[in-house]
Amino acid sequence: MPSYQAPVADFQFLLHDVLDLEKWRDLPGFEEASPDLIGAILEEAAKFSQDVLQPLNQVGDEEGCTLENGLVTTPTGFKQAYETLVENGWPALTADPAYGGQGLPNTLSQVFNEIVSSANMAFGMYPGLSHGVYSALIHHGSDELKDIYLPNIVSGKWTGTMNLTEPHCGTDLGLMRTKAVPLDDDSFKISGQKIFISAGEHDMAENIIHLVLGKIEGAPEGIKGVSLFVVPKFMVKDDGSLGARNGVSCGALEKKMGIHGNATCVLNYDDAVGYLVGDAHKGMRAMFTMMNEARLGVGLQGLSQSEVAYQNAVAYATERLQGRSLTGPKSPELPADPIIVHPDVRRMLLNLKSFNEGARAFILWTALHGDLSHKAKDEQTRELSDDMMSLLTPVLKGHLTERGFSNAVEAQQVFGGHGYIDEWGMGQFVRDARIAMIYEGANGIQALDLVGRKLAQNGGRAVFSFLGLVDAFISANKDNAQIAPLVTGLQAGRDDLEAATTWFMENALSNFDHAGAGSTDYMHLFGTVAIGYMWGLMSEKAVQKIEAGAGDAAFNKNKIATALYYAERTLPETSLHLTRIKAGADTMMSFDVASF
Repeated sequence: MPSYQAPVADFQFLLHDVLDLEKWRDLPGFEEASPDLIGAILEEAAKFSQDVLQPLNQVGDEEGCTLENGLVTTPTGFKQAYETLVENGWPALTADPAYGGQGLPNTLSQVFNEIVSSANMAFGMYPGLSHGVYSALIHHGSDELKDIYLPNIVSGKWTGTMNLTEPHCGTDLGLMRTKAVPLDDDSFKISGQKIFISAGEHDMAENIIHLVLGKIEGAPEGIKGVSLFVVPKFMVKDDGSLGARNGVSCGALEKKMGIHGNATCVLNYDDAVGYLVGDAHKGMRAMFTMMNEARLGVGLQGLSQSEVAYQNAVAYATERLQGRSLTGPKSPELPADPIIVHPDVRRMLLNLKSFNEGARAFILWTALHGDLSHKAKDEQTRELSDDMMSLLTPVLKGHLTERGFSNAVEAQQVFGGHGYIDEWGMGQFVRDARIAMIYEGANGIQALDLVGRKLAQNGGRAVFSFLGLVDAFISANKDNAQIAPLVTGLQAGRDDLEAATTWFMENALSNFDHAGAGSTDYMHLFGTVAIGYMWGLMSEKAVQKIEAGAGDAAFNKNKIATALYYAERTLPETSLHLTRIKAGADTMMSFDVASF
């Protein structure tokens, strides 16, 4: 049976030592985020995920959801687990106190979300999507919509969804056919069909609040004519109680590769009553608030499955006896050595370990910038943080999910034939991780967004600001002998990233296909350097703590060793990505369609 333990010590190290949340205690929300409170949150999150959610992970995979007479039933134990989630106040952790939230920094929600997703990814999607609805409404909804919907979403009493995709259009939302007919009372009648709607119908909450993209009659063609609407499953009366069922129903549950415990629905809208969010024909502006948050959450899912797969692979590698060490028996009292003595097994495990710890830092570092972009006192910090969030969201989503999936496969490989047998749980991690590369914008779209939009914004200000942060670290640590290989490797990776950026600026404008051909390699080059920079920040702090005789010496030495492994084995990949980028698109685009 698979298992999971929340990496509490790693979170403590990142939040207190690397990110130094204490530094920001004078900002709204941060004043309550004391080390004691953070410690309590970590302890309770670990207990909830390990005791309640993780035991349901295989249950959800094996049972799935069922649809009968339009009603969806979630797997055994899910409804009770959701009730526990709500009773303990987890949905309100970082929400605005004006609507019943605890008002803590969003950075802490990323900690909780990783723990939940590692324990049970399918379950974690239900409250995760609800927070996305909260974010869209808090930024773009009218005061009336906020007052009606946010208190119950914040409490977890109601859940939420995001409705974009239709059978004939996914990424190209300008092709959507869902229509909205205005009524006399400022509401609209919504008609159309949406597919792939996660948590679109279920039995865990009394109401579901759908955010739906559609076109008002007479709207401009294409994406400029798209508006966003709130469409509740049950109508809400003036006194806040629930009224009649709205005209939205679940037509089918998708049969899919993984995340079986989450209800992925076809939703039919038949003159459903909806209410405009934000301005007419400006729906994408509001939806992108939700989508950007969702993309950060999906990147986190890639990490979460890599982490839980790694933990189980380590446990197996330390127990499985097979063969002898190449340099002589390490456990002569046993009939064979544990397979963790073999270099190739260690290669697989250390690939995962160095990614997981670096990616965790990358997510929390970026999430902190998300908090600072809204709450920092000086404009310069807010601008830098906003630039980092905008620039790095596609990198986080794309790089972390691709690596998360490949890592789940590599962890499965550690088990040999047992990894292919369901009872060990490794197949589920692989299948669950696979969707993260696809939804919330397939990774190829993330790469195009990075190269086609994010690089050019504000004259390239964001990417050069990021390079400046890396330069500052390298300059400060040029004489740090304990991490010299990392500093050298990071310098090379940083130079490759700058060279790739410059190549696009010099070549992509004359031929946009050059940007498309190199975009995925650029995304992974960026992600590799970004995680290398995170390893720089972590190893720098670990060296300081060792020199000061502070903290757990073994923990800090392990951080430095893992940073050096990343420098030796992963950072050199940037040169390959650069070579591919500079190859351009000419050969790729020379094939006619009949040649494929």
